[in-house]
Amino acid sequence: MTEEAQRRRRISRGLWLVLIAIVLVLAVLLVPPMISIGRYKSRITQLVSRSLDRPVRLSSVELRLLPRPGFVLADLTVDEDPAFGAEPVLHAGTVTAAIQFSSLWRGHLAISRISVDEASLNLVRNADGRWNLDPLFRNAAVTRGNAAGQGSAPPLPYLEATDSRINIKDGLEKLPYSLVNADISFWQPNPGEWRLRLRGQPARTDVNLDLADTGIVRLEASVSRAPQLRQMPLHVEMEWKEAQLGQLSRLILGSDPGWRGDLTGNMQLDGTAESAQIKTRLTATGVHRAEFAPAEALDFDANCSFVYHYSGRAVENLACDSPLGDGHIKLTADQPSSSSGKVAVQLDRIPLSASLGVLRTLRNGIGDDLDARGTISGQLAYDSAAENVPPAPAHPHAARTQLAKNPSPPLGPLQGSLTIDGFRLSGNGLQQPIQFAKLSLAPAPFAPGQPAALTATLPLPAGGVTPLTIGVRMALSGYHITARGPAALPRLRELAHAAGVADTSAIDTLGGDPALLDLNVDGPWLPPPAASANLVASVVPPLTISAVPADDTNADQLSGTVTLHNANWKSDALVNHVEISEAELHLGNGSIVWDPVAFTYGPVKGTASLQIALACETGSQCPPQLDLHFDSLDTTELQQALLGARQQGTVLSDLIARFSLASASPWPRFNGTIKADSLVLGPVTLDNASIVFRVLPTGAEFTSIDAGLLDGHLHLTGTLAGGDKPAYAFEGKFEKVSGPALCNLLVMRCTAGTVDGNGKLALSGFAAKDLASSATGTLHFDWLHGAIVADSASQLPKTLARFDHWSADAAIDHGAVTLQQNQVQQAGHKSTVAATITFADPPKVTFTSPKPLQTAKR
Repeated sequence: MTEEAQRRRRISRGLWLVLIAIVLVLAVLLVPPMISIGRYKSRITQLVSRSLDRPVRLSSVELRLLPRPGFVLADLTVDEDPAFGAEPVLHAGTVTAAIQFSSLWRGHLAISRISVDEASLNLVRNADGRWNLDPLFRNAAVTRGNAAGQGSAPPLPYLEATDSRINIKDGLEKLPYSLVNADISFWQPNPGEWRLRLRGQPARTDVNLDLADTGIVRLEASVSRAPQLRQMPLHVEMEWKEAQLGQLSRLILGSDPGWRGDLTGNMQLDGTAESAQIKTRLTATGVHRAEFAPAEALDFDANCSFVYHYSGRAVENLACDSPLGDGHIKLTADQPSSSSGKVAVQLDRIPLSASLGVLRTLRNGIGDDLDARGTISGQLAYDSAAENVPPAPAHPHAARTQLAKNPSPPLGPLQGSLTIDGFRLSGNGLQQPIQFAKLSLAPAPFAPGQPAALTATLPLPAGGVTPLTIGVRMALSGYHITARGPAALPRLRELAHAAGVADTSAIDTLGGDPALLDLNVDGPWLPPPAASANLVASVVPPLTISAVPADDTNADQLSGTVTLHNANWKSDALVNHVEISEAELHLGNGSIVWDPVAFTYGPVKGTASLQIALACETGSQCPPQLDLHFDSLDTTELQQALLGARQQGTVLSDLIARFSLASASPWPRFNGTIKADSLVLGPVTLDNASIVFRVLPTGAEFTSIDAGLLDGHLHLTGTLAGGDKPAYAFEGKFEKVSGPALCNLLVMRCTAGTVDGNGKLALSGFAAKDLASSATGTLHFDWLHGAIVADSASQLPKTLARFDHWSADAAIDHGAVTLQQNQVQQAGHKSTVAATITFADPPKVTFTSPKPLQTAKR
């Protein structure tokens, strides 16, 4: 071909291209206005409805030729089958339906692709266990199968959704779980076959999640036609990777229990939903608690395979295996029905360090420096059919008859054993490691109605005459541990610290002979996230306060008794040690109770009981209750015991100073009572004294003070406020006080009469001189049928030698009690008395002559 011919051919080809471009431009500009889109709206709605086998509604349709011919549907709603609810199965604001452009000229509309963006899809499971996709697949398969020979069934368009959301519903209830930022593709490559491709991020609507750490779910699936969804042949490959364990636990559990690590899961399913062969793989790296990073992270790579039957909820040929440390775990199981099954697990030299890592990851409160050595090996098998063995007869004769027929006891559902070789637990405050050459865990004796469990009994040297006997019982639901026997207090502190006791500072202040333990600890392996895994301090001495949340009902529970002999205890609130000859601690029932406690504090001897509630109702307070009893209590001896010999001139100064807000060690809040058969207050002795009080960090309230006073009775209430100087305030009354006893207190002689009265008193300070000089108040008394004997040195008014009634008001101020308005009545004569009582040791009473008020008429 000549050069001229080639040039003409290129020009001709260029002209054709220009012509085609002009035609396309004209088509884009002229064709859409010439086509009536309104008449296609109902046809498009019917076509989409027939394709999805659901009622479809849309608000408007517009034609779009570029980048490909299609319709843009606004506000598309695909209605739900009424059997699954009223909420639409799919809703999208904008939908693009791609069509074959040539079909418009032939008058036949064919949709090849439906694309949606930011759509919302609901997956619903009803009470019968059926999903809302079941009738969609089944009806679509039947429709296309019946129309295959007629050529009238519309082909399933290629369905795709981007940046959409998949919600999950259980009946009418929308669950908090969903898949967001989802990209979905669904198409039919061949008649009777469907393909699904999915990618999205798991989310939960009722908690705050970092979606970047919940992982990415990818799924590829193919489904073939069958009468029912559960009978359709399936092939599914799913991967869930880049999931952070903390966010994954928040996704599943609703809260973060403090687990960290990266997880990747894979699943492959072949068969049908009715009977599927499933293979899974779960890989975890860097698993640990958020509080610390262990030296060896808990990593595993578990592979499982099994056959699942949907109708019977049955699992066949389950086999899982995973390396763990230098050991290996293998699990096999068969569950032919939901009420029966067999499980077997084989452990081959699993390191104890790995087992401790599992427990440390599941539970908080286990020290990061606690180290475990040794290996676990053995095999266990569980058969639920063995649980149906009838219970033993209650009648002794029937029991002997059954034993004669079957001399060997029935085997329980759990068989096998585990052996721990070279057990050694060290670190976390243990001065001496806990170690055993060999331990065996065997099934507990079979008891119908009781869960299957592994048990072990081991002696643990703890500094006592005989070792502690430790009993261990482990079931799937949790554990039970018993401790019986003596334990030296230093060793007890080590064991408490190693066991994760929340606060051992109280135990650190105890000394003396070994304690006798009779304790039980129960708890779940995995407590609820809100529950604290720390045990409450087990031997909390008096005035040490520990508490757990009121709703923490599933945390570890400690119960039993601890008995102390010849112990001593030191508190920051006291100057000296408290010697405890005997004390018994009762744990359980939501409280800690010390009762009785026989103690000696210097010259003061008494008994005490202390009750600490471990749970309070929300918004309420339940301070500890301390009750003290003394046969005889001398406040002078008490003062010396509390303050020590270094402050003989003060009255409870160091003790009261702790009520100051500036005090470094204020008293804890508690309620209490003090009872004393004899309470010596200097020259006054109170009989059967009873004091009810409340101690606050900045003071105290005396609800009632009742006692026998000078053959009468005294009742007071009062307060104590802290500050630079302690301030006291009392108000009360006294009744039928003996006149002779009162005069003896005032260094006077009286021969008759009883005194009633009431008053108020306020005073402040530490030393007796300060208290006397600061005292202010009022006093009123009535003295009936009194007689005061005058000595040679006194200036006793004659009217007081014998009187019928002496009624007086007095003012307390400037270190003295001064009589004010008063009246002395003797027969028909009335007079007044001027008198002053000066605070001193002994008190000084000064009288002046009485003044007659009036003479009785004859």
